[in-house]
Amino acid sequence: MKKALATIEEDLKFEERVFDPRVHSIDPESLTRQVGDIVLARKDMGTSYHLSVVVDDAAQHVTDVIRGEDLFEATQIHVLLQKLLGLPTPIYHHHRLVRDEAGKRLAKRDDARAIAKYRQDGCTPVDIRQMVKVYGG
Repeated sequence: MKKALATIEEDLKFEERVFDPRVHSIDPESLTRQVGDIVLARKDMGTSYHLSVVVDDAAQHVTDVIRGEDLFEATQIHVLLQKLLGLPTPIYHHHRLVRDEAGKRLAKRDDARAIAKYRQDGCTPVDIRQMVKVYGG
């Protein structure tokens, strides 16, 4: 990570588009301490999520990325890879996570219900928005 960061001559930063837009600066020392070295590929897995998402976003000309706040730290890695690979950095928005009644985040990998399932069961968009407010954390 230190070698990669040393090759970057400009400040690492990304724009966060929220109700109050701001620019986040990435502190290389802090990133190195928090994250350490990143595995980009191994024999048994091809490429990592980090490398794949950065290249895929650039190939598809993605300009805005909306993701859960749990991926905020990963965004710093993605911005670093974008700079190293000479790729554009999209604008990011990190939203609150939707959680269930127990406070557990709803996620596909945890077999959480899809919004389509809630709609199929009769929930209206208003009902779903209320669940986000109540359980959104």
